[in-house]
Amino acid sequence: MPETKSVTVDVGGRPLTFETGKYARQASGAVLVKQGESVVMVTAVMGKTRNVDFLPLTVDYQDRAGAYGRIPGSYIKREGRQNERETLTSRIIDRPIRPLFPKHLRNEIQVIATVMSYDPDNETDTMALCGASAALHISEAPIQEPVAGVRVIRSGGRLIINPSRNESEEADMNLMIAGTTEAIIMVEGSANEVPEAVMLEALDFGHEAIKEICGAINQLREKAGKPKTEVEPLAEIPDELRDWVTEQGLEQLRAALSTTGKHERAQATKDIRNALMEQRVEGLEPEAAAVVKEQVKTIWSDMVRGEIRDSILDKGQRVDGRATDEVREIWCEVTVAPRAHGSAVFTRGETQVFATIALGTESDAQRLEFANNPDGRRNWMLTYNFPPYCTGETSPIRGPKRREVGHGALAHRALLPVLPDFQEFPYVLRSTAEVMESNGSSSMATVCSTTLAIMDAGVPIKAPVAGIAMGLVKDGERWAVLSDILGDEDHLGDMDFKVTGTASGITAFQMDVKISGVSREILARALAQAREGRLHILGEMTKVLPAPRPDLSKYAPRIITINIKPDRIRDIIGPGGKTIRGIQDLTGTKVSVDDSGRVDVAAVDSDAANKAIGMIREITQEAEIGKLYVGVVKRVVDFGAFVEIFPGTDGLIHISHLARERVNKVTDVVNEGDEVLVRVIDVDRAGKIRLSRKDAIEAMGDRL
Repeated sequence: MPETKSVTVDVGGRPLTFETGKYARQASGAVLVKQGESVVMVTAVMGKTRNVDFLPLTVDYQDRAGAYGRIPGSYIKREGRQNERETLTSRIIDRPIRPLFPKHLRNEIQVIATVMSYDPDNETDTMALCGASAALHISEAPIQEPVAGVRVIRSGGRLIINPSRNESEEADMNLMIAGTTEAIIMVEGSANEVPEAVMLEALDFGHEAIKEICGAINQLREKAGKPKTEVEPLAEIPDELRDWVTEQGLEQLRAALSTTGKHERAQATKDIRNALMEQRVEGLEPEAAAVVKEQVKTIWSDMVRGEIRDSILDKGQRVDGRATDEVREIWCEVTVAPRAHGSAVFTRGETQVFATIALGTESDAQRLEFANNPDGRRNWMLTYNFPPYCTGETSPIRGPKRREVGHGALAHRALLPVLPDFQEFPYVLRSTAEVMESNGSSSMATVCSTTLAIMDAGVPIKAPVAGIAMGLVKDGERWAVLSDILGDEDHLGDMDFKVTGTASGITAFQMDVKISGVSREILARALAQAREGRLHILGEMTKVLPAPRPDLSKYAPRIITINIKPDRIRDIIGPGGKTIRGIQDLTGTKVSVDDSGRVDVAAVDSDAANKAIGMIREITQEAEIGKLYVGVVKRVVDFGAFVEIFPGTDGLIHISHLARERVNKVTDVVNEGDEVLVRVIDVDRAGKIRLSRKDAIEAMGDRL
């Protein structure tokens, strides 16, 4: 058996173990990560060089149903394309490791994390991230240093690392934090309106555990690491060419960068660059000309980056003329789509999102089959769409990309804490957000437009939510935090930092860093500046719609809730669902029943809802002792008559209770099919009902 090399570190009071050398030995690096009864195999392979201008890194996280003793619910009975949980976990792994490779590395790198055993009290996403870092670090792939990730929650006012499932369910903050020994480089999570100070405390708390895990990964490399691949340095660009491009184009570039409008500015700078390229390659052979053109492109890109960043750091002025803490112009409108239950458009600068809200019943809830929620249901859904026209481009419309899934999940988390409890407001909600223009943080505009659409629908949310994207430009000791970043600032900056929340606190948080990390001072400043921007945006939103509308849209279903005894549920459902389908078909309503006996009847027409409720009550009503009923004689026997007092429920009138006088033969008084007034005189433990015609006659007296 191959020799296994391992290291163990204590994380959250439980051992986290990394093993290598026994499995998947043909991969460049393979690590088995164990905590509790969760086991994740992570492999990393570095392949050939590709002729592209980006790092061809792919990351795939794979849950396996067998790892937690389940059989997939699909017809094919095998795992298919990634579900939402797997996609989001893949992104969580990719984002912190990507910045740690040399910027000019062009080798294919693939990381695959496969769950072999899933223990609900030891979540596998953090293990997969740590395992990916370890597999890359012991491989020949030239990653600069290890990265590690932990989950931090706050439960009962106490911060907890890598919590159990029960602890997570009671938390008011849940963060996934990744970083190196020096700094935090990624954060993803949600909170229930927590203050900025609590968020900072959680980041510090998580970073201490991250340092310990990174130390363990370094130990594993010492035991089993391969020599790192030397990356070919970029070809030197002649100083003479760089000086020439700067001399010829710098002043033109500065003028072009002052152009208003995203596309106009990009075209102006591109035209100058292309003119310089053509001027420089005039008379050169095609091969030499191609090399020079690429060098001019690189020089020009560096110049654009340098000019934008220097303007921010030296003058505090951004490419569109704003101050570093200034938010672009905002305008909003609601009820844009009259037949939608709620709708809104939120526009901030050149970013615009149109959102609709649809209200449904419990039967419309999304069914989940995730490893951490195999039988779950989701009553709040948000779909984020990023069509090509929003950036003035053309491309085929296919399924959602990982970016769309990630942005939608962020907006979904942002609004979850303010939605009403389902027991109090029994509606399933779905938002569809269409990005109509994009130039910086369409996910945050999605939060704002969806909030307005929800309020337009009359959903009684606790408070409106707004979001803002923050950026960072850092050069040595100089740095500036930017509010409401543009697409160019996102591309050329050092941090993308998104914060959503109410006036009271943070509801969702996402941060990615392109440099080795950011200090606590920068994070504190970014959070404080984000709060200022968020409050400003909330102010602009509430000018249009200050609170949820008092009534639902006239097109939204009205849900009326009644409760029945759980043992009568089968009567409403009927054989094969025949009864409940019949009620819905006859009344045009939607009826849903849960195991507790809660029945929700939804209809746009209140008369239809009342008709359905009447039918349900008729089916499920129970005999009350002392109450009079008009029933139909269903069967006559020697000792009495069986009378149906309402559908599905009958009782016995004993011969002694048929009349005031003595009755010798039942048929002297009643026959099958007769309508008869009866009183319920007893219901025994078995549910058998005793009726009396004699008592009913006495109760009615002369009125009969």
